Amino acid sequence: MPGFSEDGRQVLHAAVGCLALLLRFALWWEAAVLAGVAVAVNAYVLPRAAGPWLFREAELRRRALSGVVLYPIAILALILVLPDRLDIVAGAWGVLAFGDGLATLAGRHLASPRIGWNPQKSIAGTSAFVLCGGAAGALLCWWCRPIVIPPPYVWFSLGAPLLAAGAAAAVETIPISLDDNITVPFTAAAVLWWASLISSDAVSVFWTEAGPLLPVAVAVNAVFAVAGVWGRTLTPSGALCGAGIGVVIMLTAGWGGWILLAATFAMAVLTSRIGWQRKVMLGIAETRGGRRGAGNAFANTGVAAAAAILSAVSYATGPALVGLVAALAAGGSDTMASEVGKAWGRRTFLFPTFQTVPAGTPGAVSLTGTAAGLLGAIILGSLGVAAGLIPVRMLFPVLAGATAGAFAESAMGAKLEASGIVNNDVLNFANTAIAAAVAVLLAKSVA
Repeated sequence: MPGFSEDGRQVLHAAVGCLALLLRFALWWEAAVLAGVAVAVNAYVLPRAAGPWLFREAELRRRALSGVVLYPIAILALILVLPDRLDIVAGAWGVLAFGDGLATLAGRHLASPRIGWNPQKSIAGTSAFVLCGGAAGALLCWWCRPIVIPPPYVWFSLGAPLLAAGAAAAVETIPISLDDNITVPFTAAAVLWWASLISSDAVSVFWTEAGPLLPVAVAVNAVFAVAGVWGRTLTPSGALCGAGIGVVIMLTAGWGGWILLAATFAMAVLTSRIGWQRKVMLGIAETRGGRRGAGNAFANTGVAAAAAILSAVSYATGPALVGLVAALAAGGSDTMASEVGKAWGRRTFLFPTFQTVPAGTPGAVSLTGTAAGLLGAIILGSLGVAAGLIPVRMLFPVLAGATAGAFAESAMGAKLEASGIVNNDVLNFANTAIAAAVAVLLAKSVA
């Protein structure tokens, strides 16, 4: 049998995506069974039948975590999570198969500049990812459109997969070691699910109402961005990203949403200055002198921006605003917990093992920091109530969501960040996403 072939592996990776065409003719449980069979075959049959040719050398020692096995596991998980939206599963599958596969081939064989923050990725590869993944995702999403009741908008089936491919390609450029057979399909599916909630009628109304506010939103956020760079609280990239998110939130969630966003940023800046000398002495102070970059800005407020958009262009305004407030409360309170804990906490431990570790250890928490984080969530959640974003009865779901996100981030940080699988920005994004999801789910019980 010939030796390992990266090109051959990627061609097969893309070709398997053609099986997504079968989703149009299968019930969800039938598709799940077939995906489960694929997991078993890839884990136990392929290593013996085509191991040296298909598996990278390191993967032969950890079959269960190889990309060949994680690929069908990801598809199975999407089918189980979205049994009524197999068109979304098909679209995400197309992005994974053709976007990820052809990106690797393009990156290997086309001369192209490298991406600044991740030299292992190239402009050619990322472009191929977006174009090929978006086209395949659109084809498969449209192909499976008739099985969805009611059928989704045509613009969704043909346009949303391109957005999903762009988001997945961006995530793939993040310099982390988390397998892209996990990050790519779940990112694509999340974007497709988010886009599926958008209503064309609500979009028309939004553009009519938001137009007059656009110049004001741009001017206000530009002023604050310049002030952030001048005051050394933001890097230029952080200022640009933060201003963009500020414009989005002001246009969609109004002044109330923007004030909450500004309060979240102010909380992060102020608490990072607490005990600065001690943090510097211990080597646990924020990098760049505490200035926030684009990654930090998006990680802490990206979910909030997505929720804000849904509040304006969907018919789920109430739940979306709960998600917005929960995401900002989680992001702000997490920073407050971390910074206060590093400054004043004297005993730090890992959750959920409660093993004592030095301050600054990934995933470490302290009683002082946890109490500060809860206080921060209460302050930001209450501000969301005062700003008219959510009714007071939604304060508990917001606090519960922020708390769940914080402890989930701590547990993931101890396992994943410490081993270099993910970085702090990814954990922050996960924290806010979990907080928003938990808050929205709990909000249904108190509505």
